[in-house]
Amino acid sequence: MTGEEPDWLRLLRLHTGRFADVISDADLGAPVSSCPGWSLRDLVVHVGGVHQWASHCVVEGNPEFRPEPAAREGPELIAWYRHHASRLVEVLTATPADAPAWTLDDRDATALFWRRRQVHEIVLHTCDADEALGHLRQVDPWLAWDGVLEVRDVMYPRQVRLGRVDPLSRGIRMIATDVPGDVTIGNGESVAVRGRAEVLLRLLWHRADPAAEMVDPRAGELLSGALTP
Repeated sequence: MTGEEPDWLRLLRLHTGRFADVISDADLGAPVSSCPGWSLRDLVVHVGGVHQWASHCVVEGNPEFRPEPAAREGPELIAWYRHHASRLVEVLTATPADAPAWTLDDRDATALFWRRRQVHEIVLHTCDADEALGHLRQVDPWLAWDGVLEVRDVMYPRQVRLGRVDPLSRGIRMIATDVPGDVTIGNGESVAVRGRAEVLLRLLWHRADPAAEMVDPRAGELLSGALTP
């Protein structure tokens, strides 16, 4: 990825549209293996609710929110999702990137945070939907790598701050093999994990099996913790 800020709004339109297309003719009762206990319908409801919450955080400046209930039936549920995805894009387009907003990161309380965060949210959950339906497609390497950076800079520190996970006993050095990427999550002596940026992202979000990816068992143990929500 270059040093320029990505066009997050374009990416958000692209990937929310793609998610809607993926689920539009799908069996919403299909299990989502990467989200144990969830059906595809549960996934749609979750993502639509998160879009509503993000919009609220930008407009109202606080996280106190109860999402609009989702429709029950397939076509109505898809329409419900498209509506809230469009609403999110509208809110973030109308709001200047540097406008104040409540966010998950105390160091970046701006609307720009949500542009980036919601792209990563929908990209990951589109992967979940694709896997549930048996037609996986790769994530752009630079976008996957930015997701790794988001875990390092935002998600893991927040998990520690909220007491959801103890600070890592040693660092996890993530080395991408398809983009120029080399970062360490945590402090102290580190253990390396090498792979495509998408594989590294999936490992951090518990969407890949460390053993199947031939990850050093020491790193696999560290990755098993709640480094992400």
